[in-house]
Amino acid sequence: MVRRVITMTAIRMKAYTYIEKGRFELLDKPKPKLLDPEDAIVRVTLSSICSSDLHIKHGSVPRAVPGITVGHEMVGIVEQVGSEVRNVSPGDRVTVNVETFCGECFFCKNGYVNNCTNPDGGWALGCRIDGGQTEYVRVPLANQGLNRIPDSVSDEQALFVGDVLATGFWAARISEITKDDTVLIIGAGPTGICTLLCVMLKQPKRIIVCEKSEERRRFVQEHYPEVLLTTPEECKDFVLNNSDHNGADRVLEVAGADDTFRLAWECARPNAIVTVVALYDQPQILPLPEMYGKNLTFKTGGVDGCDCEEVLKLIEEGMIDTTPLITHRFKLSEIEEAYHIFENKLDGVIKVAVV
Repeated sequence: MVRRVITMTAIRMKAYTYIEKGRFELLDKPKPKLLDPEDAIVRVTLSSICSSDLHIKHGSVPRAVPGITVGHEMVGIVEQVGSEVRNVSPGDRVTVNVETFCGECFFCKNGYVNNCTNPDGGWALGCRIDGGQTEYVRVPLANQGLNRIPDSVSDEQALFVGDVLATGFWAARISEITKDDTVLIIGAGPTGICTLLCVMLKQPKRIIVCEKSEERRRFVQEHYPEVLLTTPEECKDFVLNNSDHNGADRVLEVAGADDTFRLAWECARPNAIVTVVALYDQPQILPLPEMYGKNLTFKTGGVDGCDCEEVLKLIEEGMIDTTPLITHRFKLSEIEEAYHIFENKLDGVIKVAVV
């Protein structure tokens, strides 16, 4: 009697992969499988490139693991769920949170999900485990990490909910903005604009955006004409002339350039709040003798991305629209070109969508 041995070939997919410092490559990898009862497998329908991906490429994220699939901004359709996943089902369109979190530890219960103590907690996707610049992604702790997209909200409308928009929402929340405040936002890149949109929800007295790029200043002027605009060279004088208390009441530093941290605290009035949203490639200096007497409160990242359901509701209600940020669209097979354009800020790019 002859026995036939049938071998199952693992399904392969394309995945953009962190090889080493300065090098990403589009590789063939096996489709992910469920590893835990709280896992979900999501078919990625749309992803994007974040500046944090560039920080990984440049070696500025020590916890990033070579060999992982990069990318943490994505939406998709749930294909499979583990036995303990209750909040989503196969077929659901979902946003994927940049941070996976257990919901049970001390930090999660207090809203500090970035510091979740679960081994898969915090920023794992696209950093410590495979992320979303691919065809399929395994999402651990899926009950907290996935949110259903309302039927009236498109994939493009929801694309930034799990990361860059969550970052802006978190930054606006912790900055304690009031209706009497002058708010300075430094940087009008994708995260800066998402921060601007969330600050606008707080309806402060005035908002000033400082941006060095003429193209991006034009973008802000075109889409948000009520916002005041300035450049880094003119910022300090502009803020003094357009604030009520010798400086901004709230400063949100989103640029992450060599001199923008210093600019942030210099433009703040005494007793102001300075929220550092940016991720820096180099250490920053806190010159305490120069700052003596300003009595500033500093708040720093990373984002506690636990407000995605609320953000989706605001999008559904028309209160937030990030679709103007998507200036370029690419296929996954074209992702190297997408990175080239995004990293070098070519062709008026703000954000790219990868299909």
